[in-house]
Amino acid sequence: MKQEDGISSQAYLLLDYTQRLNRHRDERRAVHIHLSRLKPQNRREQHIRVAVNTFEDLVTQFDGQIFSLGNSDLVFICKSAKIKDIDDAVTKLRFLFSEDPLTQATAEQKVDPFCTWYDIEQQYPEFLNLAEKLNDAELKREKRLAAMAQEAGQIKADTRQPMSPEQLGKLEEFLARSDLSSVIRRQPICAVVGENPPQAVFKELYVSIMDLASTVLPEVNLTGNRWLFQHLTQTLDARMLKHLAKADDSELFSSISINLNISTIMSPDFLVFDSSLRTGSRGTIVIELQPADVFSDFNAFMFARDFLREKGYRVCLDGISVSLFEFIDRKRLGLDLVKLFWAPEIGEAASAERRELIRTQINELGRSRIILSRCDTPSSIRVGQELGVSLYQGRYIDKVLHDSRNEAPIPRPQRRRRTTAR
Repeated sequence: MKQEDGISSQAYLLLDYTQRLNRHRDERRAVHIHLSRLKPQNRREQHIRVAVNTFEDLVTQFDGQIFSLGNSDLVFICKSAKIKDIDDAVTKLRFLFSEDPLTQATAEQKVDPFCTWYDIEQQYPEFLNLAEKLNDAELKREKRLAAMAQEAGQIKADTRQPMSPEQLGKLEEFLARSDLSSVIRRQPICAVVGENPPQAVFKELYVSIMDLASTVLPEVNLTGNRWLFQHLTQTLDARMLKHLAKADDSELFSSISINLNISTIMSPDFLVFDSSLRTGSRGTIVIELQPADVFSDFNAFMFARDFLREKGYRVCLDGISVSLFEFIDRKRLGLDLVKLFWAPEIGEAASAERRELIRTQINELGRSRIILSRCDTPSSIRVGQELGVSLYQGRYIDKVLHDSRNEAPIPRPQRRRRTTAR
């Protein structure tokens, strides 16, 4: 059988490698990461590349091989590695895909839907059977895609096209000569204590991608190509920093948070922004970092974190799902704040045991250090207060501040409260 190199041949290469392992099983372990079970939006090309890179060090240290299959699954094989060494990489992937239901397995589940482990020395027949099945499935998939491609030639897509490199260039030219103020939005993070109205502690500044797209490229899906979108966010970071450097001092002294890529923090653009600040103003600025950015290159994160904290900025880990919340060690990570996304698993649907675990983790991280984000209903605030949270962000908070300007009290916990989202 002859197959061309590339993603489509990875299952065949896995089978070939597994067959050759028959005489070399000693101390071999493997883990099958079921990324094909993720939702489609969470297994795009850039996600898979980051996932593969997570095992890069293990490949070098433990005579490893990583196979990225056409269905998005990963299979990692290595020699003489401890389970913990491999599990650390798997945990990073759980962080990377933390918002997907696949990573939100419960303790009651006997089989982990996210990954399957193999001790090749003891389970070689089972692992060989897996490799054969993956290769057969890959061949069937290739034939099915080829047949679909013939039919799809006459079907016109009804959705916007992903951004192309040329369109990215056009957008960056537009951003270079435009005033971003029309697409910059502000959303408050508020303290809510008891029945008192929400009090703004600081506000998050961000660029509205939706408004930017409708203004410049309404026919294009800016997030369709994730690699190009990642490049776009770095451009937006630089433009945001330039905008803030020129802003009135009062805007910076009024306490803000901005979401930045780690690469931006280590760029000349950030140094220029930093040098524009007055003494003492850095302590009013929170830098928010995304989990995928943090855990895809942990060494870069630690360097950037130390740099920011030495300068006097506060650091927030943004976008933590409830399934990963219990794994966050704020002090060990050197974080000032952690932003937890509201989800139904926190609300009334949660079991008493689950609720208690969340409450315990909030207490360990620090009640005043947790921001409950994406709070769109009054019940999010009520549940958050029952768990001990005091900081909130979301559309419901926005609505309360807009409608009543803090004149109406928040109902008692037996009823409902306010929330905010992006």
